[in-house]
Amino acid sequence: MAEQTESSIVIDAAPGDIMNVIGDFPAYPEWAKGVTVADVVAEFEDGWAERVFFALDVSPIKDEYTLQYVWDGYDGVTWTLVEGKMLKALDGAYLLRDLGNGATEVTYRLALDVTIPLIGMLKRKGEKILIDTALKGLKKRVESLT
Repeated sequence: MAEQTESSIVIDAAPGDIMNVIGDFPAYPEWAKGVTVADVVAEFEDGWAERVFFALDVSPIKDEYTLQYVWDGYDGVTWTLVEGKMLKALDGAYLLRDLGNGATEVTYRLALDVTIPLIGMLKRKGEKILIDTALKGLKKRVESLT
């Protein structure tokens, strides 16, 4: 993943609880800002999503795209863009680190590219906004369920 942006947050929950929320794609429209659709289109034998179709409407990006996922137990998940309309790259990861006190540090890494020309600085700012919004939404969702 080249030129990625990253941020972290501490969530008061075990890694397994957090990964269960990350893996519950049909619920994303309830808590992930801008996600209007998140449909699992293929699953691995263990039930984790392999490919997920998303509809996203968060200014300035409105797109429909499909992501391919690779799960690493309760340590994290990575994804890459399979296809999109406006997006031509969307590679990311949630990495979890158990802090041993009932809390988990979650790091979100993201690298995106769009079909319209954007200055690198604006791309990084967009990534930062997406990451911070996603982490805050994830924290609120997980802590409300645990």
